[in-house]
Amino acid sequence: MLTTLQTEDKGTGNKNKITITNDHNRLSPEDIERMINDADKFAADDQAIKEKVESRSELESYAYQMKSQIGDNEKLGGKLSDEDKVSIESAVERAIEWLGNNQDASTEENKEQKKELESVVQPIISKLYSAGGEGGEQAAEEPAEDHDEL
Repeated sequence: MLTTLQTEDKGTGNKNKITITNDHNRLSPEDIERMINDADKFAADDQAIKEKVESRSELESYAYQMKSQIGDNEKLGGKLSDEDKVSIESAVERAIEWLGNNQDASTEENKEQKKELESVVQPIISKLYSAGGEGGEQAAEEPAEDHDEL
């Protein structure tokens, strides 16, 4: 597209002619096609990087969340025995140290570290809740038969 404009300064009488073309700094159809192909080519790499970042973030979040919870004596930290608290603290510190030393760890490595941390934390938390709830999970699974609403 080509547009020609003529301007005139009425005060001085100066005239200028400007031509505007629409093809300047535009992408050609070949450039657009190449960009689409590049995006498709790198989509798998982008997905792998996304998964790696997410797995690292999950481990980091879980570790710091547990660190915060065991430090809160009014909540989880106050309900744990000293032995259990030390077990979780050392597992959390190992995970945090591992994160610091393995910035470029793979998705699988991050997931494995999270599983290791969970393998220490989950049994302790489960034991705590089952002891405190007096049959907590069982009571939630079985309907109460001796309550007749009608």
